[in-house]
Amino acid sequence: MVKSRRTTPQSFTGETPFRLIYGVDAIIPVEIREPSPSLLLDGGTKAIEKDLIDETREMTRLSKAALKRIALRYNSKVLNRNFGEGNLVLWCNDIGPPTLGEGKLAANWEGPYRVKEVLGKGAYKLECLDGSDIPRMWNVVNLKRFYS
Repeated sequence: MVKSRRTTPQSFTGETPFRLIYGVDAIIPVEIREPSPSLLLDGGTKAIEKDLIDETREMTRLSKAALKRIALRYNSKVLNRNFGEGNLVLWCNDIGPPTLGEGKLAANWEGPYRVKEVLGKGAYKLECLDGSDIPRMWNVVNLKRFYS
C-alpha cells in the first residue's frame, strides 16, 4: 500500500511523490525486463523530464500555497460547534429510513440528550436524561445545542 501511494498521482499536486523527489516516474522491475508501451514510446523524453523537475516542483509549491490561502479564507467563516460534558443536545434523526405515516412532516431532530463524554475531534458519547447510555458515538455534524 505504501509503495502504491508513492507512485500514484495525487489529486492535490497532479504529480506522484516519487516524481517530485527523484525527477522521474517509478518503474517496476517487470517493466525493466519487458518494456511496457509507455517506456517504448517515451524514448528520449526521460532526459527532458529530469531537466523540467525543478519547474514541476515550483508549480506544485505555488499551487499548494494558493490552495492553503483558499482554505484559510474558507475556514475563517466556518463556525465551530463544541459541546461540553453535561450540555443538552438534539441529534438529527434523518440518518435511518423515514418513519411510516409521517412523511416529510416528521420531526428532523430528536432529543434532548446529555453529552456524557467528549471523545475529541467532534465525537461525543451521549446519554438519555434518565442516565441510560446511548450505544454509539455521535459526530458534531449530527448534533445541535438544545435550548429550553
